Amino acid sequence: MDYATILTSVTGRAGLIQLNRPQQLNALNVTVMEEVATALEAFDQDERIGCIVITGNQRAFAAGADIKEMADATAVEMLLRDNIKRWDRIRQIKKPIIAAVSGYCLGGGCELAMTCDLIIASESAQFGQPEVNIGVMPGAGGTQRLTRAIGKSKAMEMVLTGRSMGAREAEQAGLVARVVPVEAYLDEALKLANEIASRPPIAVRLAKEAVNKAFETPLSDGLDYERRLFYFLFATDDQKEGMRAFVEKRPAEWHGR
Repeated sequence: MDYATILTSVTGRAGLIQLNRPQQLNALNVTVMEEVATALEAFDQDERIGCIVITGNQRAFAAGADIKEMADATAVEMLLRDNIKRWDRIRQIKKPIIAAVSGYCLGGGCELAMTCDLIIASESAQFGQPEVNIGVMPGAGGTQRLTRAIGKSKAMEMVLTGRSMGAREAEQAGLVARVVPVEAYLDEALKLANEIASRPPIAVRLAKEAVNKAFETPLSDGLDYERRLFYFLFATDDQKEGMRAFVEKRPAEWHGR
């Protein structure tokens, strides 16, 4: 499929989605988000793909939403447009999603990165929710996901002041999984994506589901949910193959069933 604002490719078993509005620092407009959601859904249905990477370029993952689209909108117009509903489609993706971030990752860009399952950052990455500086606040999950990732105090400071957080601080705070040199961040993300894709697909899918459930339920409910998924995996061929391979000291062959 041809897209106007993103590029897609495949490396091994990793699907890559690259935001491609370099003159606008990959600002997220309606077209970008529609195409990102559509590309994610296509990779999610593709049996050749085991993990997905979203990236921008070295200068910017995405510097925020496209303010020109909403500057003159009324509250009713924003409500009726409901552009943020496209973000809900990202939450429905079953396969793991990695954000490969370099440079500016601000506002909607930071929210998009946090919608992914984990973040690989280059040393130049800058994370922030500066919406307060233009008279609004995060509206696509920024106040919720940032708080869950780094805690109330740090999130409150960033949201209320618009302060950005560098890659190393973001790693220490728990927002970022790994920081690598600028020239290596995308390769590292694709390498990790292919490593994840080499694991048994059903186990990976359910493990992602269980970890995400930890952010949405009390501990007791989360433990019950995890246990049900764990027992369910004993109905899969991959569980039998994986444990037999372990006992027989040989590599396992996964079939996704």
